[in-house]
Amino acid sequence: MKKHNGGYFRKILHVDMTGGISRTEAVNDEFIESYVGGRGFAIKLLWNNLIKNSPVDPLGPENMLVVAAGPLTGVYLPSSGKNSFASISPATGLFGDSSMGGGFGVELRQAGYDAVAIVGKAKELSYLLIDDDQITIVPCPELKGKGNLETEGRIRDKLGDHGVRVASIGVAGENLVRFACVTSEWSRNAGRTGIGAVMGSKNLKAIAVRGHRDLPVDDIDKVIEISEQAYRELGAHDMMDHWQKQGLMGVVDYANVMGILPTYNFRDTHWEKSENINGKTMLASHKIGNTACFGCPMCCGNINLVKEGKWAGTVTEGPEYETAAMLGSNLGVDNFASILRGNHLCDDFGLDTISTGNLIAVIIEGYEKDLLTLDDLDGKPITWGDDDRIMELIEEIARCESVGATLALGAKGLLERWPHLNDIVLHVKGLEQSAYDCRGASSMALAYGTSDIGAHHTRAWTVGKELEMGADWGIAEKVDLVIHHQHIRSLFDMFGVCRLPWIELGFHEDFYAELYSAVVGQQYSLDDLLAKSQHLYDMTRAINVKLGAAKGQDYPPARTFIPIHSGPLAGKVCDKNDYERMLTLYYEKRGWDEQGKPQVVCKSS
Repeated sequence: MKKHNGGYFRKILHVDMTGGISRTEAVNDEFIESYVGGRGFAIKLLWNNLIKNSPVDPLGPENMLVVAAGPLTGVYLPSSGKNSFASISPATGLFGDSSMGGGFGVELRQAGYDAVAIVGKAKELSYLLIDDDQITIVPCPELKGKGNLETEGRIRDKLGDHGVRVASIGVAGENLVRFACVTSEWSRNAGRTGIGAVMGSKNLKAIAVRGHRDLPVDDIDKVIEISEQAYRELGAHDMMDHWQKQGLMGVVDYANVMGILPTYNFRDTHWEKSENINGKTMLASHKIGNTACFGCPMCCGNINLVKEGKWAGTVTEGPEYETAAMLGSNLGVDNFASILRGNHLCDDFGLDTISTGNLIAVIIEGYEKDLLTLDDLDGKPITWGDDDRIMELIEEIARCESVGATLALGAKGLLERWPHLNDIVLHVKGLEQSAYDCRGASSMALAYGTSDIGAHHTRAWTVGKELEMGADWGIAEKVDLVIHHQHIRSLFDMFGVCRLPWIELGFHEDFYAELYSAVVGQQYSLDDLLAKSQHLYDMTRAINVKLGAAKGQDYPPARTFIPIHSGPLAGKVCDKNDYERMLTLYYEKRGWDEQGKPQVVCKSS
């Protein structure tokens, strides 16, 4: 067993909100060797809790919420500001997690913890204060109904320290919206799988952290040497200037040209009005500044201001590509100021913009096709591009009012009320699809279908590589690409680093193995670490099987098998027979049986 000399504080904080009790659990080398950190620690903690408390109600006090940083979180290297939030998802009923950038995870480590595991439910709305070794559950009834922006500011004011890091929920989390997110630093979101609703179910308004410890690093000189070289390489990249100017908003043009931009509820994949919602429009009329997560040279966060019109005065960080697409082209909204307003509302209410834009598109298409009546919409009609009604709907979702109360239940809840809408609801396992159409790149369909959390692109973003390089690929090449992405991206989440330098600037994967080895004081190859990712993917599959997941849930949305009728990829479709062959081969390569059950036995510690 390798002894890790750095990288870990070797402490997990356990908090029971019901009894107001906290304790620390020591972490040994065997635990570290098996689960690495971040998402890996979270998976193991959730597995142990599931063994003890199965079945778990995602919104019940027995469900565990885990916040876990990685061994590289906060270390001097590019883009090391990530941490994971994980739980059993109220959106899917399965394993759910989402990563958050910024500085929250760094502060958690500086307080001396590798992870925090929270169960129970407080008697009244409260926030958890982690102040180095002092753990306090602080009642905060005065914050009920407050947005994320005000909540963070008021907690910092009360503590008299604006350096405190706060992760909070807005109205959506309090109201248990199934896709409520957790927000920090204005707009850093753990956005997917409804983690905000889990916090709301525990009467946990926020987690505030203040820490003063140095991070444990074994070979600091080696870390500095490797990281300085990394910063030089990234700084010299010919796309760095583009990323600092546009950030992920530059993806709008790429997605439109490639024919993967969601338009009108994914009916189309190319939009003639895309120039109204792209990065160039942002730069020309709205951008006023940049932000960056901890240690990141890409500075891809955009601060935007609406200077005139009905949303004048709106200031927001964002949107990212996903928001611009899902609140823009997917809803037929070509007014960039309206997208900024929607982004601001979702951040403050604490709503996942991907799910929000996805589900609003469903009722627009449903009403357009007479699948929904005016009574279904509570007497309020809606059409493509109706930005006023869309803004109202965002608030109705957050407050669970009017038709928003149905949308607040997520894809699964919506389909329970309106099962006849199944063919126009784009989701996998209950999680609404991200903003990349997959009909022109069947590897992306497999990535969505086999993702352990549902239809989210961050598990395996293969669409670009297949469209650019994969014209002659067979099924095996596509399956291999999906599995590799699922493993390398899992590794980033375990380490606590952002994937953008790798996926967008082509930064080499071996760098991360070298850095990790220098931090912990033991030598690891990339293959060593990817094997750990494979084990953890098996574990999340085992969790999901235990929670009722089956092969039938490993398929992309129905619309994936209907040809694209316009744009650069007109006529493209994911063939059902090809998909079946890919899925069968995927199971074989993972060592799962024909129903997708892993052979690995997860042992409870």
